[in-house]
This record gives sequence, C-alpha cells and structure tokens, in this order.
Amino acid sequence: MALYRKRPVIIEAFRWDGTVSFATMVIDWMLALGGTARYHDDPPALSIDTLEGTMTAAPGDWIIKGVQGEFYPVKAPIFWETYELAEDAP
Repeated sequence: MALYRKRPVIIEAFRWDGTVSFATMVIDWMLALGGTARYHDDPPALSIDTLEGTMTAAPGDWIIKGVQGEFYPVKAPIFWETYELAEDAP
C-alpha cells in the first residue's frame, strides 16, 4: 500500500445561506459556467446536477466548482477539513 496526498488546487466556492436571492446568484453563476441547478422553497434546497447525478444542497452547504468545471455541494464540516482560504491566489 502507498500513501497519497491530495494535490493543492484552487477552487471557486460559495456558501449558500438559504435565501432565494443568494440561490439565484449561485444558479446564475453555475449557468454561466455550464452547470445547472434548481431552487426548491419548502424546505429551501438547491438540486445540483453533478457528474454523479443530482445532489441536494441545504442552507449552509458550500457549492463548489471543481477542477474539471463540475459543480457539487459539500457540507460545511467536510469543506473546512478539505479547503482553506487561498489568500495568495491570482
């Protein structure tokens, strides 16, 4: 068995606050970059088309644009275990 480290990559991400206005902004961002998502209001949720099928984002989840241009939701605890702010990014 060998050990592997995740390569350092810089991703774009938004943390959805559950509001309609922020959902609209996230959906517009995704559409402009080739992604698709739908907003549901009871309870608030975003259905995001991912490489693995449709996934649901709840308020507080992060919406990520991956290294291949794909979009997917990530729960906040997993996001903070995996990513840090890239203050030195271009």
